[in-house]
Amino acid sequence: MSGYRPGPVALLAALAVAVFLLMPLLAVVPVSFTPARMLSMPTGALSLRHYRSLVEDPRWLASILLSLRVGIVSSTLATLLALAFGLGIWMFRPRFAAALVGFVLLPMIVPPVVSAITIYFLLTSLSGFAGAIGYDTWPGVVLAHVVVTVPFAVVLILVALSQVDRRIDLAARGLGASTWERATKVIIPNIRFGIATAWLLSFVLSWEEIGVTLFITSVNAITLPRLMWMGLRDNIDPAIAAISVILILITVTVLTARIVYRRARGRT
Repeated sequence: MSGYRPGPVALLAALAVAVFLLMPLLAVVPVSFTPARMLSMPTGALSLRHYRSLVEDPRWLASILLSLRVGIVSSTLATLLALAFGLGIWMFRPRFAAALVGFVLLPMIVPPVVSAITIYFLLTSLSGFAGAIGYDTWPGVVLAHVVVTVPFAVVLILVALSQVDRRIDLAARGLGASTWERATKVIIPNIRFGIATAWLLSFVLSWEEIGVTLFITSVNAITLPRLMWMGLRDNIDPAIAAISVILILITVTVLTARIVYRRARGRT
C-alpha cells in the first residue's frame, strides 16, 4: 500500500503559508544592512556598520555572554531538579503523585506577569540579606529562569520515563541494587536523550526569556533579550536587526544539520 502523497494544490497552499510566515523574518535581512541610524530599508548602498557595532559595542558582547552564562547555569539546574523530581515520582510512586506534578507545573499555567511579580518580590526580599542573589543580579536571573523552565523540563523527563520498562528496574532491585545504583546505572542511561532534550529546551527558553527578566533586572544584569527590548523601546537601534539575522542563521544551520544527520542515519 503506497503512502499518501500531497497533490500540487496542497503543496502550493503549504508553500504560500510558509512564505507568509517567513516574510517577517526575511524582511529583517535587508534592514540589517541599512546605513541609516534607525530601522529602515536601505535605499542606496548597503552597510555592515550595525554588524560591526555588535563587535565594537561592549554592551552587546556583555549581554550575549551574560545570556549564555544564565542559560547554561539555569538549564543545568532546571534539568537536575526535573530529573530528581521525575525519578522520585517514577521510582517511588507516592500517593499524591498527580498533585505533586500539578504543583510543579503551576508556572506553566499561571500567567507570566503573575510569576514575574511573585519572583520580583522574592528577589527584592532576598536582596535585604543576600544581595548577591537578589534583584538585578545574574544569580537572581538564574533563579527566576529556573522557576520558569523547570516545568517544561519535568514534562520531558516524565515523558522519557514513561517509555522505560519498569521490569528492568524491578530486575535491578531484585538483584540487590540500591536506589542510587538503580537510578544512575539503570534508569538514567535509558532516558539520556530525554535529559538532553530537557536541557536544550530549558536553555532555549532561558535564552529568549524576556517577560520575567524585565521585572527583575534594571541596569546591572542586562541579558540579550532585554538589551534588544531596550533598543526597540528607547532608540530603535538597527543593530537589533543584525543580531536577529545572526540568530536566524544559527537556527537555520542547526535545523539543517539535524535534518542532514537524520537522513544520513536513516540510510545506514
